[in-house]
Amino acid sequence: MSRTIKAEDAEGLRTQMKIDMFNHVFPRKFFDRYIAGGEGKDIVKRMANATVGVDLDHRFRILDEFGDVRQVITLGQPPIEALAGPGDSPAVAREANDGLAELVARHPDRFIAFAASLPLNNVDACLREIERAIDQLGARGVMIYTNAGGKPLDAPEFRPLFDEIARRDVAVWLHPARGASMPDYQAENASAYEIWWALGWPYETSAAMARLVFSGVFDRHPNLKIITHHMGGLVPYLEGRVGYGWDQLGVRTSHVDYSILLRSLKKRPIDYFRQFYADTALFGSSAATRCGLAFFGADRALFASDMPFDPTPGLYMRETIKAIESLGLTTEDKHKIYAANASRLLNRAH
Repeated sequence: MSRTIKAEDAEGLRTQMKIDMFNHVFPRKFFDRYIAGGEGKDIVKRMANATVGVDLDHRFRILDEFGDVRQVITLGQPPIEALAGPGDSPAVAREANDGLAELVARHPDRFIAFAASLPLNNVDACLREIERAIDQLGARGVMIYTNAGGKPLDAPEFRPLFDEIARRDVAVWLHPARGASMPDYQAENASAYEIWWALGWPYETSAAMARLVFSGVFDRHPNLKIITHHMGGLVPYLEGRVGYGWDQLGVRTSHVDYSILLRSLKKRPIDYFRQFYADTALFGSSAATRCGLAFFGADRALFASDMPFDPTPGLYMRETIKAIESLGLTTEDKHKIYAANASRLLNRAH
């Protein structure tokens, strides 16, 4: 249950440094070229209407309400691979990352880092862009989506990508990707009522987490750092199914002997799911925040606003802070969530 922040607590919250770890920005040139003319396409229309993603003066006025808030910026949707084929997508990714790096350089007091976008329809180019974005532009990690044009992240072609990310010891920002073209039922051609977003994205995140877990990525790279948007999707709420349910993997499966896979894993499936990081971009739901923190723990939770998609400016950040403050957390745990965990992942002093 949410509560109103008392006046005497407000100044403390303003001076408490907060790192907004998952939000979205469009460099102006990129926005004008790829997003502004996208009316009528579900996700592009959503992006084009989120003006705080490109109007930085407005964005900074909103941030001023919350005191010492710094943002780690990522590009908004659609994924790079949805904007161009494999021959052209590397150039689009370079354009996006050059723009994000320029914003960080121009506004270091607002944007402390960025996560690079990648052209997942061209894995060789992904590897080159990781090198360029991190070594030359200063990216602190990469943002990828829960699928790449319909391909799951555990497809063999993406294994070198995770190997390189793990070798560099940088974080992955994992963002859900699903559009209205994926129907709610087989008999239909499109999703209704924006179910593809409201319910589909948490499922997308959870499915991608499962594919990564059962592919053995955490056995190969035990220190891999993957930040799941929106507090790990459905996983915390479905802890029982993820835990005792997947302990029985293969018992009810007739076409594949999953018991072999289960025995090959070094830990219970649920223990791998707890290795993900999770952000607080839950639009102010105290119950969901409590559930997520109970599953992942305060050491793996990261403050995030999902700006600029608030229905009114600043609403998500305001309500997210209110939700965190309503949970009776210790000062130490709140510091971890607001800033310390992010600083650790970004290799920053705090």
